Amino acid sequence: MTGTRTVRAGRRTVEIHRPDKVLFPGGAHGTEITKADLVAYHRAVAPYLLPQLRGRPLMLERHPDGIDGPRFMQKNASEHYPDWIRRVEVTKEGGTVHHVVCDDTATLLYLVDQACLTLHRWLSRAASVDRPDRLVFDLDPAGEGDFEEVRRAAHDLGELLDELRLPFGLMTTGSRGVHVVVPLRGDDDFDGVRAFAHDVAEWLAGRHPDRLTTAARKKDRGDRLYLDVQRNAYAQTAVAPFTVRAMPGAPVATPFTREQLDDPALHARRWTVADAVEQARTKPWAGLPDRARALGPARRRLEALRG
Repeated sequence: MTGTRTVRAGRRTVEIHRPDKVLFPGGAHGTEITKADLVAYHRAVAPYLLPQLRGRPLMLERHPDGIDGPRFMQKNASEHYPDWIRRVEVTKEGGTVHHVVCDDTATLLYLVDQACLTLHRWLSRAASVDRPDRLVFDLDPAGEGDFEEVRRAAHDLGELLDELRLPFGLMTTGSRGVHVVVPLRGDDDFDGVRAFAHDVAEWLAGRHPDRLTTAARKKDRGDRLYLDVQRNAYAQTAVAPFTVRAMPGAPVATPFTREQLDDPALHARRWTVADAVEQARTKPWAGLPDRARALGPARRRLEALRG
């Protein structure tokens, strides 16, 4: 597990240190995955991943010793990062944070070399950090084996968003559930977007109180699926599409189509680094960003539904 390998990415050459280092041990969950394997995956998926990252502040989930070792969440870009790694300064309570922004393949591969396994993105862009252009509903089941409840909730939410005339994309989280992602025009601030998301979730939970809940405390949820809208707040993040999760087998947070929602093989960890690129090439979210909407009309439709 020594040595250095160089890879070309556009106009830059990126050094990959200890490329044979195992980050995902093998065993019952599949073959072992090395840093070099992750470099290969990210090079292949870059045309589909980078459009989901460009211009957005990132939080980096790093596992220097692989998924069995300690992890840490990194907001500030490290001082040793090269000058060509883009940063953006955003305000926080009592100061500022200098987040990494990943606009190109070279930056992506550099982060892989830093054992950054999972990329968590802001729902807004650096040019307008207080105006989100994405809204996320996180469908979080009560138990690991409750994906049928996730499927039903995704259908329910999709039908409601259709009534509100809001486009959306579906994505496995690579962990337990599904994210339902709504593209926005960026007219509202985070408070307005989160309030709308909360109202939608409350309305849906009210329709299905035996199956769905908006209760933030686990003890109040019982065996109901949690409609989580807490990511729709300033400085909060959501896992990026096509990013790897730090779990056995290297599952990938993967967009999929509405038709695939009824595929019996679908589950939260359906795709891994072995086959996520193949799914990406089908372009399951084709045209979704171009269908971004303002929330004003949707608010009025929701109010009409609520009576």
